[in-house]
Amino acid sequence: MQQVYRILDGISETIGRVIAWFTLLMVLIQFLVVLLRYVFAAPGFLGVSSLWWQESIIYLHGSLIMLGAGYTLLHDGHVRVDIFYAEASDRVRDWTDLLGSLFFLLPVCWVMWWSAAPNVAMSWTMHEGSPEASGIPYRYLLKSTVLAAAVLLALQGLSTALKSALRLAGHEVHDPFHGEKSLD
Repeated sequence: MQQVYRILDGISETIGRVIAWFTLLMVLIQFLVVLLRYVFAAPGFLGVSSLWWQESIIYLHGSLIMLGAGYTLLHDGHVRVDIFYAEASDRVRDWTDLLGSLFFLLPVCWVMWWSAAPNVAMSWTMHEGSPEASGIPYRYLLKSTVLAAAVLLALQGLSTALKSALRLAGHEVHDPFHGEKSLD
């Protein structure tokens, strides 16, 4: 069982570390867009319109958020109401994480998939692109990140539930991402 949650955690960690570079790329592209527009008054760069570069920032930002959902869950970065959780015992936290993952997170991931899949399929069928002629012609790829987010978040939710269940059953769980927690 430890192998399962380690693999799931490893997937989230690897994807998170890779897409973190999207942030730097967004900054560099934004700098390029401003430089080209206001300093050189150029309509584009490398044969690509400035609108394409601007849309690429939106694509990177959307991808960063969608693909980073599992990584954020792995590192407890999602918004949580800590009124009782912060002061709760480890056992209560494990029950909260287990039940929250099984009865809230996983159903929400299923609803995300179920509601997005028809739109994503239609987008792929028609090869949906930017409404602007010089924009990015791959909007269907951006829409697909919603499905990827549902899968990645569900996988990390399964890992969280598995680790909580193992701890509740009295097994030792080696979790390098959640060592000693401070109540500061």
